[in-house]
Amino acid sequence: MSFLWTLIQFIIVLGLLMFFHEFGHFIVSRLFKIEVEEFGFGLPPRLVKLFRWGNTDITLNWIPFGAFVRPKGENDPTVKGGMSNASPWVRLSILLGGPVMNVLIGILVLGVMFMAIGQPNPSIVQIMEVVPNSPAQQAGLQSGDIILAVNQDPINSMAILQKDIQANLGVQISLTYQRKNETYTIETTPRVNPPQGQGAIGITLGNAYQSISLGSAWGSALSTAAYQAQQFVLLPVHFIEGQVAPDQARLVSIKGIFDIYSQADQLDVQAATTTTPVTQGLPIFRMSFVSAVAIAIGLTNLLPIPALYGGRILMLLPELILRRRIPIKYENMVNMIGMTALLLLMVYITLQDFINPVVTH
Repeated sequence: MSFLWTLIQFIIVLGLLMFFHEFGHFIVSRLFKIEVEEFGFGLPPRLVKLFRWGNTDITLNWIPFGAFVRPKGENDPTVKGGMSNASPWVRLSILLGGPVMNVLIGILVLGVMFMAIGQPNPSIVQIMEVVPNSPAQQAGLQSGDIILAVNQDPINSMAILQKDIQANLGVQISLTYQRKNETYTIETTPRVNPPQGQGAIGITLGNAYQSISLGSAWGSALSTAAYQAQQFVLLPVHFIEGQVAPDQARLVSIKGIFDIYSQADQLDVQAATTTTPVTQGLPIFRMSFVSAVAIAIGLTNLLPIPALYGGRILMLLPELILRRRIPIKYENMVNMIGMTALLLLMVYITLQDFINPVVTH
């Protein structure tokens, strides 16, 4: 039942991202007075025509996933008033409409998230997780506790706490912490040789979040989106330089994206069962997933690959710069070959995602 509910969530989330992508193309087309013959909910074949809005048929399709738009004369420059008959700048704007909408959705999700949870305060050290049967658990420490001092030495950064603990391996220390506005002091002894993957006292550290202004929240959203975009663009460079492991740079299919979403869902469930107040009851890990995927979809569509919008934009450049248009028959042929190659690649990637599932943590 849990798997089914996660699958339903994923279909809704990814479907909405695809819907807003197509809606971006739709509103830009209408902005430039290019008729859209059909706006379909789901993917063909058509189930039923719901109604007609202006000159656009609003349809419901059999595959309940995403949406699509069909601008008038999309691939036929002989159709007056159609997309392919419009100026190259209009066609460029329509092609950019979907990817830009995806990026805007990613920024919107990040903005809402930062408005809700604020941002981490590097001077407030908080326990994110306590390892079972560790000195920290035996001393009564819990997830969400804020570390104030070690041996009366004030703690205002994770680096200072780690330094104080490392300086007292095997020696009993007093640790002062805050829990729900109450202050406590406990005694514990950092382990000299802790089990692999565990710290000396068995805690995972983070910074407590603090409320921020509306402007700061959206500023953080923009800077985070810019960082995600930068990492996306630089990923091939990092891979070549050996800064990123091959399994982290792999392409993923819808199945791989679902695996990542499932793991984000599990992290949200775990966060909900702890006393850590960071998430404020929101599905923060899933929201981070949605923002990252939305931005990645937008940027992926802009890659200069035939059949993707980036490839079609590339074929617009001669017309934009030299005012010489590539014959439509060659453009359609290149896009068809590119789409075929892309579908074959997706089949291969999907098989790899089943053989070697994506693991993020």
